[in-house]
Amino acid sequence: MPPTDPVNPTSPTQSTEPESTRNLSGAALTDAVLASFAHGDSPRFTAIAQSLIQHLHAFLVETRLTEEEWAAAITFLTRVGHITTEQRQEFILLSDVLGASMQVIGTTYPCVNGETESTVFGPFFVAESPHFANGDDIARGAPGEACHMWGVVRSVEGEPIAGARLEIWQADEDGFYDVQYADLAAARGRGHLFADDDGRYAFWTIRPAAYPIPSDGPVGDLLKAARRSPMRPAHVHFKITAPGYRPLITHVFAQDDPYLDTDAVFGVKSSLITPFERHEPGVAPDGRQMATSFYTARYDFTLAPTDAA
Repeated sequence: MPPTDPVNPTSPTQSTEPESTRNLSGAALTDAVLASFAHGDSPRFTAIAQSLIQHLHAFLVETRLTEEEWAAAITFLTRVGHITTEQRQEFILLSDVLGASMQVIGTTYPCVNGETESTVFGPFFVAESPHFANGDDIARGAPGEACHMWGVVRSVEGEPIAGARLEIWQADEDGFYDVQYADLAAARGRGHLFADDDGRYAFWTIRPAAYPIPSDGPVGDLLKAARRSPMRPAHVHFKITAPGYRPLITHVFAQDDPYLDTDAVFGVKSSLITPFERHEPGVAPDGRQMATSFYTARYDFTLAPTDAA
C-alpha cells in the first residue's frame, strides 16, 4: 500500500517487505515494489518514491503501454539527456512544456501576501553574469529596438528594498539568447545589477520579442507530435534576491503580445503583464538623447519575507 498522504513527509506507510519477489504481476507487483521502498532514508523520500511508483504503475496499466512504446519513451529521455549542456537544459524545457514547472512553482510559492507572482525559470539562465551599474545598457549590441526598463523593488509592506540584486536575461529580436550563438564571445542581453537605496532599478536593453522555444531537439519533436505551438510571448526574465526575502524568479511580459494566451510553457500571469510604450526620437526618461525611436517599460516587484507561508 502507498503512504496515506504522499505530500506529507510525516505520513505513515503501510507497506511491508514481501516474502518473495517471485511470480509477481498486476497489483501484487505494484505492492511488492511499494514495499521495497518502504524504508527509505527519510519519511519524505519514502512518501515521494511510493507515490511515484503508485502513479507510474497505474499509468502503465491504464494505457496498456507496449514494450515498444516504453522503449520509445526511454529513448526519448536518453535524447533529452544527450542534448543537455551547460548552455541548454533540455530537461527544464521538457518540464516546462509538460506544465510540471508551473505546477511545482504554484505549490511551492503560492502568492498569498501580495508578492509578485513567480513563473518558470527557463533553460537559458547562466550564473555569474556580467555586473552592470544602474542605468547601464545590458544589451551589449544584441539586435533589437532600444528599450528602457525601470521600477522599484519593495517588500509586501511597501518598503523599498535597498541593494536587491536583479539578474536579468532575455532573447534578442530574432528569438535567440546569447548562449544559443556558437560564435558569440561575450554575454549580451543578460547581466545583474543592484537596486539603489530607494529600491529603484533601471537599465537599457532591447524590446523583447515573441519566439519559439528550441524545437531542434526531442522536446520540439514532442510538440510536433502533439500539434502544439512552440511560441512564447515576448518577455524579460528576472531573478531577484535580497537578504531576508524569498528569491523571486519571474518574467515581465509585453502587454500587446499575441501569444499571451497560448504560451508553450504555461508561464503567463496577468499580474506580470505591462505595457512597452513606443516613443519617437527625443529625450529618454534618464535624460539620454535618442536619435531613433525607443520603448519604455516600468514594472515594480514585491518580495515576500523568507518566512512567508
